[in-house]
Amino acid sequence: MISPHATRATRIDLFSLKTVHMRTFHLSWFAFFLCFFGWFAHAPLLPATIGPDLGLSEQQKISAFIGSVAITIGARLLIGVLCDRIGPRRSYVMLLVFGAIVVAGSSLAYDWPTYFLSRLCIGVIGASFVITQYHTSVMFAPNCVGIANATTAGWGNLGGGVTQAVMPMVAAAMLTLGLAESELTKWRPAMFAPAILMLVVAALYWKYTTDCPEGNYEDLPDRRPRRKQGESGWFMSAASDYRVWVLFAMYGGCFGMELFVDDRAAAYFQGRFGMAETTAGFVAALFGLMNLFARTLGGWLGDKFAATSGLTGRVRWLVFVMVAEGLTLLLFSRMETVALTIVTMLLFSLCVQMACGATYSVVPFINRQSLGAVSGIVGAGGNVGAVIYAQFLLRSGMPLETVFFYFGWIVVTVGFLGMAIRFSTEAEQRAKLEFQAAATQS
Repeated sequence: MISPHATRATRIDLFSLKTVHMRTFHLSWFAFFLCFFGWFAHAPLLPATIGPDLGLSEQQKISAFIGSVAITIGARLLIGVLCDRIGPRRSYVMLLVFGAIVVAGSSLAYDWPTYFLSRLCIGVIGASFVITQYHTSVMFAPNCVGIANATTAGWGNLGGGVTQAVMPMVAAAMLTLGLAESELTKWRPAMFAPAILMLVVAALYWKYTTDCPEGNYEDLPDRRPRRKQGESGWFMSAASDYRVWVLFAMYGGCFGMELFVDDRAAAYFQGRFGMAETTAGFVAALFGLMNLFARTLGGWLGDKFAATSGLTGRVRWLVFVMVAEGLTLLLFSRMETVALTIVTMLLFSLCVQMACGATYSVVPFINRQSLGAVSGIVGAGGNVGAVIYAQFLLRSGMPLETVFFYFGWIVVTVGFLGMAIRFSTEAEQRAKLEFQAAATQS
């Protein structure tokens, strides 16, 4: 019988597309990038273009974000189980095609109800994160799965930053090319740009990836995740583990905060410092662009701590960087000049994204037979966090800088919850042997 890790990649050959592992690596992060880009494509255009075009109030703008993020909670739970059942390849292709339809379709919105419905549909593609993490988890061995998960997720999250800078330019180009009737309607044709790219990547994903290193689940039934005797199902197996819910809360503290800042950053700089739409978009993009290396760094350090301290080392690193995230958010909230605000925003961004990477360096070791369900539940925690933050902003009426200050203390508190995560001696020993075996092969 083939060892569970015999065909998993033990290193990342970043500039190679020869193996299915690396093709999956690159296609999964780029698919997530496009989904994230489409998911937040409305954010930089909302204050000065979409809002006035549709006559949206400030409350409606925040509610659109809440709906778009809230719908992803259920979508992430579903997509994780779907990966276990039909495989990540089919799941991603289906999601990309759906995403192309709803992102392009959002251009047809003509009032608040139709716009809110379009944002709900677009929110489903936020579930792409779960497939990305699932797919790299089955493709890479324990000695590098942390950095693989963190890098694909981090580079995918870049879409949230890139869209802040790119979508205003795409919309402006549509007006220049005569594809839009006015300054306020230029956002409508702009939505077709990410939609077309999603369809292209869906075709590439179908052709060049497989569900696992050996092939596709339909051809290899023995490689499909199986329920253990007496278990009620993959989801219930994951949901009955308290560690999953601790990670759920912690991911709400890091990725949830990232989602919230992605949506509000451009508006924050426009409102507080009077920046123009394009300038605020570029500044806000810096927050997301830290994903280029920060999330990777979090996962890489998770692997490094695992080499010396095992699974407990991964958890300790997660706790440390979560607390650091909360403290840097507190610092960011107190700044009163543009320069210091940007600098502290970058420090906060470094920590929040390292925390996200550190979280998913722990996830693959919680319950291997229910990997999709665990990934889905933890991933949904990020969206729950974002919804809570946005609801607080909506209902409190406080300025964003005050809200950020309170959220900083919440993140610090949630970070310490990680100290409750424990692994059995057997799990630690097995992970140690697998790590050593994979490190030897690399």
